[in-house]
Amino acid sequence: MVNTALKSNAISNLNTLMKNEPNISTGLAAIKTLIKALESSKATTAIELDEELNTVVSAMESTDYSSTSIRSASDLFRKFISLAPAELIDQPDFVNILNFYNNRGRMFIERVARSRDLICKYSRPFFTNSMRLLTHSYSKVVLSVIRKAFESGVDLEVFVTESQPNASGKKMHEELVSLGINSTLILDSAIGYLMERMDAVIVGAEGVMESGGIINKIGTLSMSICAKMMNKPVYVMAESIKFVKEYPLNQTDIPEEFKYRTSVREGRKDLSSEHPEVDYTPPAYITLLFTDLGILTPAAVGEELIKLYT
Repeated sequence: MVNTALKSNAISNLNTLMKNEPNISTGLAAIKTLIKALESSKATTAIELDEELNTVVSAMESTDYSSTSIRSASDLFRKFISLAPAELIDQPDFVNILNFYNNRGRMFIERVARSRDLICKYSRPFFTNSMRLLTHSYSKVVLSVIRKAFESGVDLEVFVTESQPNASGKKMHEELVSLGINSTLILDSAIGYLMERMDAVIVGAEGVMESGGIINKIGTLSMSICAKMMNKPVYVMAESIKFVKEYPLNQTDIPEEFKYRTSVREGRKDLSSEHPEVDYTPPAYITLLFTDLGILTPAAVGEELIKLYT
């Protein structure tokens, strides 16, 4: 009964955040949902609290929001709040430990909230006047980066793929146009035709893998391969809460919960005929990753992940 209420509240909180805060990332919404669960927790031991948080994470992953983002953000959040001094852990009164976890959680949220501004700051020198950018699908962090560069006086020309099958690129194009940015919506199949005219490819990520590769909207791999063949840089904009402890070697190594939304997976044993929503772009096709931790090469991601979890 308690688990049912926890799951229901977690899903409700996540849905409310995603609906009422249109600029919030899925990862940050997941962290805020975990904080809310912490604040109302009645756990009296670390084991009970761990079970409660497992229930909340499981509930959030049962929604159709990105499981990749939810898992990575939740794992990092739980690791961060649990870094308590030994003398506190040994205390018999678990309320003091819960208060410590809540304080650490709020610190983590404050840090994550600054992520996009830091990414915009680090990436700004890479954008120059009359630069032609090609982007894929809809990414809130990519939109922020382009908007900040434009507001600082950089005149950009952006080309956005439709990003089928859900045409998420159309939303990106419309938001860019509403900001007064020169944007053109193109067919996914026009990538090769247009690539030679581009100065750079800029994409977001649902998850940054330990390998330095990324999980992102289906079609990102094709775009990145084409850019590599034509010697165009591929820049990834991603918050560190999207760093995932996974090391895929190819497309079949991507966990099914990353590739398909819950509503697609439910009750299905065979997903071979389903269209995956994401693909894996290996590090060989990525030039640089712009994160709140700094500008990273793909090879540096593994080391940063170790730091985040120690």
